[in-house]
Amino acid sequence: MGTIFDLPGKETRLIELEEITGKPEFWDNADKAQVTLREQAQIKNTVTEWQTLTSELDDVEVLEELSLEEEDEEALSEASSKLAEIEVKLANLEFKRILGEPEDASNAIVSINAGAGGTEAQDWADMLLRMYLRYAERSGFKTEIVEYQEGDEAGLKSATFLVNGDYAFGYLKAESGVHRLVRISPFDSNKRRHTSFASVFVSPEIDDSIEVDIEEKDLRVDTYRASGAGGQHVNKTDSAIRITHGPSGIVVSCQNERSQRQNRETAMKILRARLYELEREKQREKMDELNSTKKEIGWGSQIRSYVLHPYRMIKDHRTDFETGNVDPVLDGDLSEFIKSYLVYSS
Repeated sequence: MGTIFDLPGKETRLIELEEITGKPEFWDNADKAQVTLREQAQIKNTVTEWQTLTSELDDVEVLEELSLEEEDEEALSEASSKLAEIEVKLANLEFKRILGEPEDASNAIVSINAGAGGTEAQDWADMLLRMYLRYAERSGFKTEIVEYQEGDEAGLKSATFLVNGDYAFGYLKAESGVHRLVRISPFDSNKRRHTSFASVFVSPEIDDSIEVDIEEKDLRVDTYRASGAGGQHVNKTDSAIRITHGPSGIVVSCQNERSQRQNRETAMKILRARLYELEREKQREKMDELNSTKKEIGWGSQIRSYVLHPYRMIKDHRTDFETGNVDPVLDGDLSEFIKSYLVYSS
């Protein structure tokens, strides 16, 4: 079994990090310390996974040799079964190799906005929010909704939530773009078919070691009372913050914290991440222009269609991957769509 990544390099880096974290002055800069600890944990998990996999393979090889020597069919069957399990684990490790960008290991910030179409689009945006929250739950990620603006009659106009976990951005970046829904409208008394759109934007949560130039004069800060789909989504406060960045036109909001200061800090963190991802996208577009054979994938383009009538199918227009089993996908089973996109774009 060949090495699928630079294991010696990771082991060396792990030793370096252990030396760094053991120094008395390590906690002098708490923010930098947290970034270092996060890197250490991620590398340690990767190294441990590989070492465990290698040990399991050695055990299977010994079991296979003994079973052949003793002509033990039951032991040979057990060895084959364990080998199949190892192949699945290896495939998962190989897939992680695709997530090689520095930001891929980061937490993610996900924003959902309803498109034109009133109640239909707002209900669709709410369905997407539920889908992603369920995906995060299935994946072992933690989520925190920081902004939720309810729709006029149902659903939501916009929502932003944080996804915390290893490689959250690496996986969820596949979801940025416009999502299209075709169905019989539950809000149309004539039971006509409607097409609705909602946009999803995913950016990595960036740490303080990455500089993003934001000038105070470019910001407009508004305060308001949090309202909207109350319930489980937000803590209603009188200190909600909305920040508009003039040069880019980006608007971010936060309403779930207890104080105006906390909401502003969270909103600024989201703004920094959005501006950072915007700059990365400009760089990607320049690279795409230089490579005419590569299919253009813009965050503002329609990436996926969810058809519930007259037939049932979900199709990703970037990869052509599709499935007729729509209910599990809408319940958060996005793994095949995400994997197909990451393999396609690697």
